Order: sequence, then structure tokens, then C-alpha cells
Amino acid sequence: MQDPNEDTEWNEILRDFGILPPKEEPKDEIEEMVLRLQKEAMVKPYEKMTLAQLKEAEDEFDEEDMRAIETYREKRLQEWKCLTKKQKFGELREISGNQYVNEVTNAEKDVWVIIHLYRSSIPMCLLVNEHLSLLARKFPETKFVKAIVNSCIQHYHDNCLPTIFVYKNGQIEGKFIGIIECGGINLKVEELEWKLAEVGAIQTDLEENPKKDIVDMMVSSIRNTSIYDDSNSSNSDNDTK
Repeated sequence: MQDPNEDTEWNEILRDFGILPPKEEPKDEIEEMVLRLQKEAMVKPYEKMTLAQLKEAEDEFDEEDMRAIETYREKRLQEWKCLTKKQKFGELREISGNQYVNEVTNAEKDVWVIIHLYRSSIPMCLLVNEHLSLLARKFPETKFVKAIVNSCIQHYHDNCLPTIFVYKNGQIEGKFIGIIECGGINLKVEELEWKLAEVGAIQTDLEENPKKDIVDMMVSSIRNTSIYDDSNSSNSDNDTK
């Protein structure tokens, strides 16, 4: 079969009569690259535009563009709603006793609520408030609130402070009452984070309990003391005999 791109007199005649298509000229690689870049530059950058920018630029788009934009706008809107829902808290807020039911017990469905009942005259309470403020910023999808204990519960004993309640859907899912349960006077923010993560209130990125080493040392010390006491008891029995 004769090559239609071959330079022959007969092919030229056929091209003149429109029987053969015009001869294809080989494209230069640089020219092809330039054409490709020009084509890419003509694509409207929907995904780089905010919802407000899309609204402002509507007059510049044709019907096909508008369909694509509407689909993309809906996607961005859903993403924004999800992000807003997740990040609508982000701080440790002070509430009063008469707000307890609305803010805590009747909080939004499936939202974790952490409330700290405190007294400002107790140093441990102030430490817990500092840690909760940091955790509230780190986990904005969880609701963190605090309340002076007298505004919620009259005659609450100081030895029960600090008190942390963890709620979800109106139910108490976790509670830490008193200095020991809250982690002790040397409580670190990571230790409190771990405690709250264990009851499910937050999704921590910590891989293990920050107090694990301390607990292991305490267990080891108790075991060693027990072995030492057993040894002394055995020696005492032998001396008696």
C-alpha cells in the first residue's frame, strides 16, 4: 500500500482533489511542549479557588464550566461543613451551674464533653485547668468546659477536687475524682491526655501510657520489697530453730 504521506507527484494530485488528507508535518518536541503548557494554562483552576472566589467568577464561565463548578462547589461545601463540625470548640470555656444541663447533659448528639469542677484556691485544680486548655486546642472536636464547683454542687468536699466528668449523649462515660484519680500533684498534660483517651473522649496520637515507666518502677519496687521481706522472714525462722 502506498504511503499517503510519501512525497510523490500522484499523492500531491490526490491531496489537491481532497482525496488524501493534507500531509502531516512532524512536530517539533519543543513546540509540542509549548502547546501542552498552553492547553494546561487554559484550564480554569476550580480546585484552587475558595467558595467565595467561585461565586465572584461565575460570569466568566460557560455552561459546561458551571456544571463542573457546581459539582466541585458542593464537594467543597460538604468538606467545609465537616471541618466546621470538627473544629467548633477549641477552647476551655467557663460555665455556671445553671448552664450545666444545656452545655453538658443536653449537649449535641455524639459530642464528647469534658467538664472540670474546680475551686481556684486548690493548686491542683489550677494545674488541671492549664492542661485542659492545651488539650482543648489540640482536640477541637471535643467540648471542654469548667465550672466553679459551688455553682453546680453545694457543700462539695475539697478532698474530691479536682473532679473531671466525661459525658456523651447525656451519660457519664468516665470520671476522675480527687487528686490521686486525676493523676497526682505532678500531673503532666500527656498523662491527662492518656486518661481522657482511655475513656474515648479524644483520639490521642500517644502510643503508650506516659506513666508506664513510673508504674513499672513502682511494681518492681513492690516486688523487690516483697522478696526482701520473705527472705528476712525465712532467715528469722531458721534462726529460731
